[in-house]
Amino acid sequence: MSDQPLKQPKAHLSWREDVIPVSEQFDDPYFSIHNGLAETEHVFLGGNDLPARFCDGFHIAELGFGTGLNMLAAWKAWEEAGQSTPFTFTSFEAFPMDVTEMARALEAFPEVSPWAERFLAKWQGGGVLELDSLHLNVVIGDARATLPAWSHHADAWFLDGFSPAKNPELWGEDLLLAVADHTVDGGTAATYTAAGFVRRGLENAGFSVERMPGYGRKRHMTRATKEAK
Repeated sequence: MSDQPLKQPKAHLSWREDVIPVSEQFDDPYFSIHNGLAETEHVFLGGNDLPARFCDGFHIAELGFGTGLNMLAAWKAWEEAGQSTPFTFTSFEAFPMDVTEMARALEAFPEVSPWAERFLAKWQGGGVLELDSLHLNVVIGDARATLPAWSHHADAWFLDGFSPAKNPELWGEDLLLAVADHTVDGGTAATYTAAGFVRRGLENAGFSVERMPGYGRKRHMTRATKEAK
C-alpha cells in the first residue's frame, strides 16, 4: 500500500466565452449565462425569504460551493440589511475550485467585488474562515458522507448542485433526507430546479414543497419548508 497522501479532488474547468466556468466533471456551467448574480438573488435569497428572515445567529447551508457566488450574495445582503453580528454559512463541496479560477469567475460580478476581495484575500480553498460578519465553513468531500455526519442545523438551504440530469448524486432521496434532518423546524430550502423527482424527494423528507416562477428562461423553481414534527 502506498504511503503517499491522497490528492484532494479539484474542479476541472473549461471557460465559455472566456467568462463562464464550466465543470468538465459534470459538463455544466457554474452560473447562468443570463446574469448569474440576479439568478442567485431570485432563487436562493428570494426563495428563502431573505433578507427578511435574517436574525442573530442565522445559519445558511448549501450543497455546492462552486465559485462562492451564493455565499457572497448572502453576505452582501446580510451586511446591507444592517445586521451587526456574524452569520454562519456552511457549504458542502466535493470538487473545490482553485482560488485563482474562483477569482477569475467572480470578476463577472462587480456588484459583489467588495465582498469577493475580502474573501479571496484570506481563502485557502476549504475549511473554516472567520471574517468579522461572516463565519464560513466549506466542508470538502462527498456530501452523501459529510452531511449526515454534520452536527448543526440550518435555517435556510441553498440546493445548488449541478443539473439533476448530470449530477443526480446530489439530488438523491437519502441526501435530501439528510438536508431535512439538518434543518430547523420551519426552516426552508430553495433550488433552481423543479424536477419532479427532486420535489418528491423533498416531500418524502418532510418538507412542504411549492413550485415558484424561475429566473429568466427557467419557468419554475422550487421552494420547500420543513414541517414541524
